[in-house]
Amino acid sequence: MSAPEGSIRDMLAANLKRARARRGLSLSELSRRSRIGKATLSQLESGTGNPTIETVFSLSRALEMPISGLLDTRPADGPTVVRAADVEVLSGDAVDLRPLRRFELGEGGFEVYDQQVREGARQNSLGHVGTEHTIVQAGRLAVEVDGERIELGPGDYVGFDASRPHAYTALGGPVRSVLLLHYRAGVRPADGEAHPVLGPHA
Repeated sequence: MSAPEGSIRDMLAANLKRARARRGLSLSELSRRSRIGKATLSQLESGTGNPTIETVFSLSRALEMPISGLLDTRPADGPTVVRAADVEVLSGDAVDLRPLRRFELGEGGFEVYDQQVREGARQNSLGHVGTEHTIVQAGRLAVEVDGERIELGPGDYVGFDASRPHAYTALGGPVRSVLLLHYRAGVRPADGEAHPVLGPHA
């Protein structure tokens, strides 16, 4: 069954090819940087692969660009309403993300996601560009950043440099939360030459 027009799969295929071409990277070099196999990258660029959270975050880290630069989440002019049922889910080992909006703030930008963490699994990230902000709405969430463990309940917030290795684990049941990714000036989806100033990447 083919993906619908405008699906995450289609948007990632087009944006990944464009980003790789801007940087003059071969599939082999991008494979080395992202730790994703060449065959998988080829499938993603052709629109036949099945992207996961882990894949997209690895590409974001390797290409030094925001997640929205790969998923093409561009806000419309004027008021924007996003219905949960209309947003395609990007799933990983333990997390389901629904991209809701990207907006500019001064010289930087934010991406807003509805984030659900499933019970019984751990979502690991080697790191990616941006500063990560999570606000728990329901459930209890364990967040580990460079080995430091923090437990959060409803209404609690944590923020950290997303280039550092981190992990999310739901405690005692599923977790509903809001994820905000903040990008500093110069880190924009359309800017193929920009590099974040967040320190080294894994």
